[in-house]
Amino acid sequence: MKVICSGGDLSDAVGKVIKAVSARNANPILEGIKLKAEQGTLTLTATDLELAIEKSIVADVKIEGETVVPGRLFSEFVRKLNREQIELSVADGNQLKIRYMQSEGVLQCLNADEYPQIKELSEAQTFYMIKNEFKDLVNKVAFSVSTDESRPILKGVLLEIDNVSVTGVALDGYRLAKCVKPVEKTTAMMSAIVPARCITEIARLVEDTTDPVKISIQRNYMLVDLVHTKITSRLLDGDFINYKQIIPAAFETTVTVPKEQFESGLERAMLLSRSEKNNLVRFDVKEDVLQLSSNSEAGTITEKIPVKITGMDMSIAFNARYYAELLKFVESEYIVIKFTSPSAPCIVVPTDSPEDFIYLILPVRMM
Repeated sequence: MKVICSGGDLSDAVGKVIKAVSARNANPILEGIKLKAEQGTLTLTATDLELAIEKSIVADVKIEGETVVPGRLFSEFVRKLNREQIELSVADGNQLKIRYMQSEGVLQCLNADEYPQIKELSEAQTFYMIKNEFKDLVNKVAFSVSTDESRPILKGVLLEIDNVSVTGVALDGYRLAKCVKPVEKTTAMMSAIVPARCITEIARLVEDTTDPVKISIQRNYMLVDLVHTKITSRLLDGDFINYKQIIPAAFETTVTVPKEQFESGLERAMLLSRSEKNNLVRFDVKEDVLQLSSNSEAGTITEKIPVKITGMDMSIAFNARYYAELLKFVESEYIVIKFTSPSAPCIVVPTDSPEDFIYLILPVRMM
């Protein structure tokens, strides 16, 4: 193999595929990046068997071939050569020479024949959605997935695709996030449960534009095609929780809260609650005021926020961290919090997109 390419293009490609390199694995080949040179293109591939990323760049291919380089070392090396023209060559099959200006480096390589084949989705169903809509959907739900190894299905994001929309859902047993975005085109109604780590990395690689992105689903795999970058993820196998049964249909109390004032008040109340395991903050809703209170051995904090209330007075407590994480993704000036009872989950909805984004939080029992 012998190829000449731009250091900037190579550095950018390595920076993308390195996200799929396995950090620690019993199989050393998974710690590598596969390089394949053919027909004016250099393709870099990395996979940990759950996530695979392929990135192609334009190159002057003198001799076609392939090899596997040590991923982390190669990444650090070429990152410092992003302004140079680089020549990559493999002479005897197990050493890669990297020539730049008047200098060169040599890295020990592995046999490309031992590298796992990336799944080809030849019979997949596909759907298209706008790139920045996809990013927004993932960002608004993925943070709510479970980290509990005993419930692996909840470590994924559920995607449900119909003729008009894509619904993303994530939950961890204490909270649920649901976001609905329009679909541009689809070949079928379908669903998939994507590991949170995979779909988060995919969202980072998708550009923040209004161009459409093609997403394909076939049995246990999902492929996101970004033309010169392809990302393949394994899907989680199993039945997702029937989340529709969890979301309350009727409410006793509805509170409209100014988002910025609520967020800053919550952050101050959490200063004391952070020392407690459940970040407990009490919400008292009465006479057009939402009172947030927390206490510990260090003291007491009480915040009073003017709000608009419809319905009964309410006293309820929550793990405030769930609210704080949610508010990072809310851009509207106000949010609406809907309560059923002190022991039932509440619903949080931004006022400017009530059907787009719904967040559910279970309360904490007050002593």
